[in-house]
Amino acid sequence: QVQLVESGGGLVQAGGSLRLSCAASGRTFSRRAVGWFRQAPGKEREFVAAISWGGGNTDYSDSVKGRFTISRDNAASMIDLHMDRLEPEDTAVYYCAARGYSGTQPRREASQYDSWGQGTQVTVSS
Repeated sequence: QVQLVESGGGLVQAGGSLRLSCAASGRTFSRRAVGWFRQAPGKEREFVAAISWGGGNTDYSDSVKGRFTISRDNAASMIDLHMDRLEPEDTAVYYCAARGYSGTQPRREASQYDSWGQGTQVTVSS
């Protein structure tokens, strides 16, 4: 497993932008796909975006496609989620997650990820 710590959450007005960061530790991090998930109050955790181990393959949920961008810097062991044109419906706790060692490609199922951060709150006011 790898250890993951998210940062960058906060309060923003609708239409604004935020950048979430996820710092990873663990020598096998660069060989793992990484994803962002979110969970709003009273709702199940849902997939947001994911990126392959080398960064060449990305996937986004329909609700964020065109507004969010996921990226990674393996040399720095960092994964970013840049969020533009935020909407109140984006309000949630956002989690960074890494797949197991053989999981090099992005997947949408939370069960495919075995390392999780503690989460960071994003609140979008209308």
